[in-house]
Amino acid sequence: MTRLASEKTAAADAATRTTAGICIDSLGHAFPTKDGGAMLALDNVSFEVPNGQFLAVVGASGCGKTTILNMAAGLIRPVSGSVKVGGEEVVKPLRDTGYMFARDGLLPWRSALKNVEVGLEHRGVPKEQRRTRALHMLDVVGLSGFGDSYPAQLSQGMRQRVAIARTLAINPGTLLMDEPFAALDAQTKIALQGEFLKIWEKDRKTVMFVTHDLAEAVSMADRVLVLTSRPGRIHADITIDLPRPRDPGEIRFDKHYLHLLDGVWQSLKEAEARAG
Repeated sequence: MTRLASEKTAAADAATRTTAGICIDSLGHAFPTKDGGAMLALDNVSFEVPNGQFLAVVGASGCGKTTILNMAAGLIRPVSGSVKVGGEEVVKPLRDTGYMFARDGLLPWRSALKNVEVGLEHRGVPKEQRRTRALHMLDVVGLSGFGDSYPAQLSQGMRQRVAIARTLAINPGTLLMDEPFAALDAQTKIALQGEFLKIWEKDRKTVMFVTHDLAEAVSMADRVLVLTSRPGRIHADITIDLPRPRDPGEIRFDKHYLHLLDGVWQSLKEAEARAG
């Protein structure tokens, strides 16, 4: 490679690092009320999620966590400010963004395999290619052999695994996750957290993860953002400097984990007290 070509490649890589990830700038949003007024949900929220970082967002119900996710997904437009994903301002859903909800949202009339293929179908991937990809993703989430099973034949944990496979099948650069494990029992929840981290740690996609579970946030994320009660504002931005790879079940006995968890909890209480 020539020196000029090398310099161009380095410049391109630098530009990618600069524009990648999620950028929330001076975000404000309000929802209409029954009396014709407006309820301020978010007030001047700004933060960035560097490419490859796992960010967890916590805060009281109604503080705007899911609203931020919906804006990053292009499902709603902010009243003020902007949202960029991968350097592109979000004005509609982006093909390179995956969104995973608290409920699996599987189509009951489709098998597990066909559910995983949904996003690939919408992208026009040929039949054999999407089948191969879907079978691979079911294997990745530990459901090899369940491709012909329908949602009603699967446990809640298994359905959530199918939902993870469906989201990852399109190979999104950015993952938006809204309490994806909230509906699971404690044992299944920790198991799926671990399975998801194993998958994530292979390619470190950019993740914005909303949760009410502080233990989940600290055990999984690189960083935790604490929002105040409505209107949501950033109260604290806490680095989670726990080593990777992590086992969410095992890490909870670590003294530093407990120290970080207490710090997030105290920050959340402080945010609530100030709001009150």
